[in-house]
Amino acid sequence: MSVRPEDTRYPAGKTFAWGLQHVLTMYGGIIAPPLIIGSAAGLQTAQIGLLVTAALFVSGCATLLQALGVPGFGSRLPLVQGVSFASVATLVAMVTTGGGLPVVFGAIIASALLGLLIAPFFAHIIRFFPPVVTGTVITVIGLSLMPVAARWAMGGNMNSADWGSPGNIGLAALVLAVILLLNKVGGPGIKRLSVLLAMAVGTLYAWATGAASFTGVGKGDWLALPGMLTFGLPVFDVAAILSMLLIVLVLLTETTAGLIAIGEIVETDVDGKRIAAGLRADMLTSALAPLFNSFPQSAFAQNIGLVAMTGIKSRFVVAAGGGILLMLGLLPVLGRLVASIPMPVLGGAGVVLFGTVAASGIRTLAKVNYKDNMNLVIVATAIAFGMIPIVMPTFYDRFPVWVQTLFHSGISAACMVALVLNLLFNALSAPRAPLVRSRD
Repeated sequence: MSVRPEDTRYPAGKTFAWGLQHVLTMYGGIIAPPLIIGSAAGLQTAQIGLLVTAALFVSGCATLLQALGVPGFGSRLPLVQGVSFASVATLVAMVTTGGGLPVVFGAIIASALLGLLIAPFFAHIIRFFPPVVTGTVITVIGLSLMPVAARWAMGGNMNSADWGSPGNIGLAALVLAVILLLNKVGGPGIKRLSVLLAMAVGTLYAWATGAASFTGVGKGDWLALPGMLTFGLPVFDVAAILSMLLIVLVLLTETTAGLIAIGEIVETDVDGKRIAAGLRADMLTSALAPLFNSFPQSAFAQNIGLVAMTGIKSRFVVAAGGGILLMLGLLPVLGRLVASIPMPVLGGAGVVLFGTVAASGIRTLAKVNYKDNMNLVIVATAIAFGMIPIVMPTFYDRFPVWVQTLFHSGISAACMVALVLNLLFNALSAPRAPLVRSRD
């Protein structure tokens, strides 16, 4: 019996090293939401730090559930879970209008439980995702992440004095150059660790030139068990729950896109049953996250690029990354060590990782037949809608809140447009040409 690509096992040392690559790739993205929400809520530094460690702990648990799975929950695919950025704007609005974190946590719990109920029905849309849709969505996932890589390369914080300095961008370029060099001249083992090795080189160079400091790593607690309901019991406000329910629909859409994308890259079957299990894991961990002072979970697109670039398709590698995240949540000293890595180092790695996701989408689109049909129009329109929030973030500011919520994410916008147009022009019309080229 042949082993599925995602079920491949590797020696413990390699599994840990490759898992660490996943953690470093997504670390900046995972701590950003609790930092933003905690600051908006007017929390003290120690309280914001608690939100950060809680985010790491819950994301580790969610990744383990998604990658390893239990009956009915978890796609058993190499998909990293983390605190979703799609919910940040809505949650910030809640905490700044007097609701506070108890209302935020109550809204997350209630809406995620509703999402858990509708997940099986949501998964049935998989049959409407031919290559013309999946290729478009994967391409937009990669393109939508490029501004993240650019911000990291510029320094991560636009209020800092060195934002966009030649030193920051040069450091990012150094990391990118090392990744390219290792992939050109290195053997298979070196290529698979190229991101980790390049980030180590970039961090050491930054430390040697005074651009990075590790003096604060040893300050503070070394061990901290996750607290529960530290900010009080959840408050269930109907208006807040309805607002979060829209976010849940976006999260379900984005995670579905992530599941389909990783299935394409790993070259494994992803059917409705598997998507339902993945979505249930997403919603269950999102519902439980507030109990540990954290926020909704979703698939991290950053790490899809790492799978595509390294060719390491094992879910056990991602599970190792989940275990590392869990330990970072329990051992703040490790979190402080990882946090000392300069943002431009992450930016240099992000450029090639996120570009790899877009390239994977383009490869899928190459399978599509564009002759005597509307497929080219579908791809063009969906990519355009996906890029609008990226190139013009204020485009929907004067629209109703529900429109802003659904289309604020380029990934969900592209996914919805591609899905609807494919239904109109292909699924609901008499087929005049095959959607995929013949293999003959």
